[in-house]
Amino acid sequence: MREMLTYLSAALPQFTSPAARLLALQCALRSDTRGHLTVADGLLRSMRLRGRRELWGELSQAGWLETASPRTGPVTVRLLDATVLGQAPGRVARRRAAHWALHPAPLVLPAAAPAALRLTALVLASYSFTAAASTEDMDAVCRLCGHSPQQTKELLDRLVSARTLAAWRHLHDTDEVIWQFRQELLGGLADRAR
Repeated sequence: MREMLTYLSAALPQFTSPAARLLALQCALRSDTRGHLTVADGLLRSMRLRGRRELWGELSQAGWLETASPRTGPVTVRLLDATVLGQAPGRVARRRAAHWALHPAPLVLPAAAPAALRLTALVLASYSFTAAASTEDMDAVCRLCGHSPQQTKELLDRLVSARTLAAWRHLHDTDEVIWQFRQELLGGLADRAR
């Protein structure tokens, strides 16, 4: 999962919205070997992105995909970036990752959580769960989320408020961010990440 998030952080412009990044993630993981896929209306509805034509426009303007005029209902897409077509994991593994990205259980966010919060939680969940706390360079987390450091800090605070994270802190001397999931989540997350 983190490899795909890293790829998207390089392939998409930094100003790409979190909702468009989540949509691009699903497209990249669900496409066939020629970069084609049909995004079902139900998938868009479950992601709370149904009817959001501007997201398709963002990805199209970035030169990452092309689609017939997006409308309500299934959307036929062709990915334009050759890098995504050479994905090593098989289609079954990518579909399993796409499902996990939609429901990184047991992470619990409110159903109406904004895309920025969902993307940040997904990025954090893509890291190892072997320790009680995870650490990463702040720039790396910001890049994967497509946010500035200030936005990332605000979203981490919101994840603590939503009780997804137990705590987090920024180590200014090393520019690392440390976060800790609530203890009751760690067991389920480690199982899902395997």
